[in-house]
Amino acid sequence: QVQLVESGGGLVQTGGSLRLSCAASGRTFSTYTMAWFRQAPGKEREFVAAITGNGRNTYYADSVKGRFTISRDYAKNTVYLQMNSLKPEDTAVYYCAAPSRVFIVPRSSGQYDYWGQGTQVTVSS
Repeated sequence: QVQLVESGGGLVQTGGSLRLSCAASGRTFSTYTMAWFRQAPGKEREFVAAITGNGRNTYYADSVKGRFTISRDYAKNTVYLQMNSLKPEDTAVYYCAAPSRVFIVPRSSGQYDYWGQGTQVTVSS
C-alpha cells in the first residue's frame, strides 16, 4: 500500500522560504511521477508542480514558476518542494500526490490516486 507523508509546512513572512518534504513508501519510488497540489480556503485544489519518475522533466504552475523547485531523492524515497519568495497567495494546505499508472498527464489531479494528509503553509503579509 502506497503511503505519502508530508512535512515542512509552517508560518513564514512574505518573501521567506520553506521546504516541504514528502516521504513515499509501499512501491518502487523511481517508476512514477510525483506531484504537489495545494488547496486554499474556499478554493479548488490546484496543481503546483510535478516531477517525472526519472527526474528529467519537471512541470510548474505559472503562479509558482521561478520561485518553487521540485526535486526527488531516490535514496530517501522523498520528494521535495523548495518554495522561495513566498507570497500571501501561496497560503494553502499542500498535498503530495502519486499516481497508480506510469504514464499520466502530470497537471491533472484526476490522474493521481494516492494523496498525503497535507501540510499547512501560511504566508503572512
